[in-house]
Amino acid sequence: MRWLPNLLSRFVRNGRLTVIFHDGFRQSFGSGTNGPDVTIRLADAKVDREIFLNPELKSAEAYMDGRLVIEDGGSVFDLLSLFSVNRTGLAAHPLQKALRKAWRALKRRHQNNALGLAAKNASHHYDIPTAFYRLWLDEAMIYSCAYYTEPEISLSRAQQDKLRHIAAKLKLEPGMEVAEIGSGWGALAIYLAKVCGARVTAINVSPEQLAESRRLAEAAGVADRITFREIDYRDLDGRFDRVVSIGMMEHVGVGHFDAYFGKIRSLLKPGGFALVHAIGRMSPPGSTAPFIRKYIFPGGYVPALSEVFASLERTGVWCADCENLRLHYYWTIRDWRRGYEATRGEAVAMMGERFCRMWDFYLASVELGFLNGSNFVFQLLLANERDAVPVIRDYIVDEERRLASSSVA
Repeated sequence: MRWLPNLLSRFVRNGRLTVIFHDGFRQSFGSGTNGPDVTIRLADAKVDREIFLNPELKSAEAYMDGRLVIEDGGSVFDLLSLFSVNRTGLAAHPLQKALRKAWRALKRRHQNNALGLAAKNASHHYDIPTAFYRLWLDEAMIYSCAYYTEPEISLSRAQQDKLRHIAAKLKLEPGMEVAEIGSGWGALAIYLAKVCGARVTAINVSPEQLAESRRLAEAAGVADRITFREIDYRDLDGRFDRVVSIGMMEHVGVGHFDAYFGKIRSLLKPGGFALVHAIGRMSPPGSTAPFIRKYIFPGGYVPALSEVFASLERTGVWCADCENLRLHYYWTIRDWRRGYEATRGEAVAMMGERFCRMWDFYLASVELGFLNGSNFVFQLLLANERDAVPVIRDYIVDEERRLASSSVA
């Protein structure tokens, strides 16, 4: 008995998928138009049933293990492009509907990031060798959505433009105290200290990232203006003129949004304000895809804006501004994938073939999610008072121009 034809015949409408089963039987699905033409070979009988029962996880695992082979010079990006242009049909299949219902029911357990567990979940993704990330990130090691003034500008320029855009929104003055929640490899903290003259307390739960951050701050000559701390955001105390959090809210966990925004509220001095930059979804609240949940970001969850604003209402925080960056992360991940593919041989030598197959699947799937799916990036300006943030947005453009002309920018 073959399982996959029941699924594929119902959802593959655009493009064409040809499946060569383990016994040599070949069957094609789709119109052959409005999508890629992809051929895959299944190495054994079990993989047919496994993918039918849980296609989003088991197709990834089968590819990682070499049990799903893409034929005729195709790539995993081609296969996922085919799934991407047929995503509505997949979600409509009765079995897939039932799976999604179960995932939504369990999402608070899946996306639990209690104190202590959050550090373990972050370590899963960030405490692999920094040298691996250095292969394909920009020179500043920025691992979050860039800001593309044009789709084809370089990744490096787009990331520097992102730092400037954030700094402009924060409207910093020399000597201001800034808390950064989730500091990555330190690029933003270094920029705010070097270009804006701020004093930054940057927190992270990844020892690997913190060690590299301290080295980079020393090299930039601003180590005396940045304090890097290995601490969970819930344990941070003090009061600050500004709080900034880039790409961190996705790791908070669906049951902890109130704690996150409540902590930001408590950290702000009177008249201070915060910037939160995170991935969101334009669809209703959902759950994290099983491949991402298991292999990439355990505990991670991309919120719907309805969940974000409901939490702001409960915690009594003013949202002074919301900007939606709809295609910027698509362009960012496109450039990451290109850089990764150009250095994949080095990545395999460093991390092994199975790990790199996992990364093939990850980068392709998230890139397509930002192109054809419901994901985007938003930036919020938050405050405890209604008038803490300038009431006219012109100041952001004025600040960007001023920072761009700075001799140290």
